[in-house]
Amino acid sequence: MENQQTVNVKGMVEVALFAAIMLVLAFTPLGYIPVGGVNATTMHIPVILAGIVLGKKKGAVTGFIFGLTSFLKASFFSPNITSFLFTPLYPGGNVWSLVICFVPRILIGVAASAVFDAIRALIKGKDADVTALAVAGVCGSLTNTILVMGMAYIFFAQQFADAVGKEVSGILNYIITGVVVGNGVPEAIVAGIITVGVGKALLVVNRKRELA
Repeated sequence: MENQQTVNVKGMVEVALFAAIMLVLAFTPLGYIPVGGVNATTMHIPVILAGIVLGKKKGAVTGFIFGLTSFLKASFFSPNITSFLFTPLYPGGNVWSLVICFVPRILIGVAASAVFDAIRALIKGKDADVTALAVAGVCGSLTNTILVMGMAYIFFAQQFADAVGKEVSGILNYIITGVVVGNGVPEAIVAGIITVGVGKALLVVNRKRELA
């Protein structure tokens, strides 16, 4: 039986592997893709997979790493017109920027893990993993999009409207139709597909390791 120290070391290595993937994505064009005034992203996919395969706590840790890369890019490496949403160091940002930057990201892995476990508890049979992975991938992605844009509207409606060249009276409609539906839904579909493809292999490896 593994002792607690061995378990802790394995946990750190697992998180480190996901963190390494996220750093590669974050600091190459693959992680953040500018679309209008916002960035489409693939950074949430490793967080979703970590939450599903490693559990809620490690999913939350990888989500924090996602948030940290957002903060660093918005603050120092590649700020853009909406960087104030993710860092108080950019003009217009404040403490709520840190909330937007970290809280939705942390909750991606938590939500994906919870949804996956709930569906696996309800559905039996050979297709249970596929269904659970797909829905968890979609839900994890939408958790990020909806929370980030919802908080952007609550805390920075006027500033966000000015940044994207819209009237504040129409910014909620822009967020819903232009960002959540226009960017968030395609992101969620892609996340669901990739989560199924990669998640099936990771679950097999993880379950074999647990039985060893």
